[in-house]
Amino acid sequence: MTRVAFLGTPQAAVPTLEALSERFEVGLVITQPDRPTGRSGTPQPGPVKASALHRKIPVAQPVSHEDLADALIGAGPFTVGVVVAYGRIIRLASLQLPHAGMLNVHFSLLPRWRGAAPVNRALIEGDTMTGVTIIKLDEGLDTGPVLTAQAVDIGTKEDSGALTDRLARLGARLLVDNLDRYLNGEMVPVPQSGEGASYAPKVSKADRALSLDTDPSSFVNRVRGLSPEPAATIPIDGEVHKIYAAETADADIVAGTWESVDGWPVVGLSSGAVRVLSLQAPGKQRISGESWLRGRRSGIGSVG
Repeated sequence: MTRVAFLGTPQAAVPTLEALSERFEVGLVITQPDRPTGRSGTPQPGPVKASALHRKIPVAQPVSHEDLADALIGAGPFTVGVVVAYGRIIRLASLQLPHAGMLNVHFSLLPRWRGAAPVNRALIEGDTMTGVTIIKLDEGLDTGPVLTAQAVDIGTKEDSGALTDRLARLGARLLVDNLDRYLNGEMVPVPQSGEGASYAPKVSKADRALSLDTDPSSFVNRVRGLSPEPAATIPIDGEVHKIYAAETADADIVAGTWESVDGWPVVGLSSGAVRVLSLQAPGKQRISGESWLRGRRSGIGSVG
């Protein structure tokens, strides 16, 4: 029977783990160490670990490359490894431990958006199409040969959370539907082209800051690309707010100010305006722009 080692950490990796466990033997789940969460700072298991424990699958949480290799050797042998958003580079010594190597479910159409944040970057840059690519991992950054890929159109109002969820489900199906074919030699990985390659570095604090010196579409795309986590930010009336949803607005608002227009806050940019649909003030809950506006003393203020 096919025996799989699974490496992943966030919720986006859970659909693939679930799909694999229904059709194959998952002999080990490797995930990142528990992280402190909440006000108490108590370490909590990530979504993949929680899912694995629920299914009574052994879990390892290595902290070094050597620990990772030891975990694979100790629980092996494995037919194949599957990696989905594990969160760490895997060295060649570990990649070669499963008999058929390790496959990666990547949330973009490679070689576009190699790296840690392909969904965020696709949305921020205004891409209208993305997809899922399954590759055999090599030592490079998402440069391995391609088994298969499937493209999807990006919804005009889809944010990072919704798109990631959709790609996670698609990737799970794509992998389990083709894994046997790969293992039987019916599907041979094809070298990946380097033409058109782009990189998707991890989202930084600087990436989150919204600029007023931009056009409405770019503003909205950045909001979509960072929602719901970690969320784009901008100062409003002197307080940094998280912005979760926005849309272009046909309004004449002075750049650097906001005004109430038809019951919604509208922000003036250097070349146009945007309507804020959902936001969060410091220490408050996420609410609609309409609700936020009802709590303001004035229907006009400053931004940035």
